[in-house]
Amino acid sequence: MKPTPNNDDTPFGLSQIGQVVLRIHDLDRTIEFYRDALGMKYLFSTETMAFFDCDGVRLMLSIPERPEFDRPGSVLYFKVDDIQATRSTLVDRGVEFIDEPHLIARLPDHELWMSFFKDPSDNLLALMSEVRD
Repeated sequence: MKPTPNNDDTPFGLSQIGQVVLRIHDLDRTIEFYRDALGMKYLFSTETMAFFDCDGVRLMLSIPERPEFDRPGSVLYFKVDDIQATRSTLVDRGVEFIDEPHLIARLPDHELWMSFFKDPSDNLLALMSEVRD
């Protein structure tokens, strides 16, 4: 399929993510986890959903409406400057990690480090840090 230009001859392409959704099972416990343990900015909630601000991208946590929606979602990678310090703070807040921060790749201008943990609904989350020399 050929790219279709818009009126200003710039090829059309999606670029900005407005919202990401994760399925959850316990709304109150999950709100506490994301708001209190992770320190994310709580926006609002309904009877089955909660919304958080992730630096301009909205995170929607939702109890599945139908059985076919009750499946694990994508991994959310939270970009941090100091992975060791961030992990330590989260551990102090009761977050249980499934691994230690570890090197993923050595790139020409930085190293990529990650460490993984889960939320109360078993969604996989990660810290990622791009460490420059």
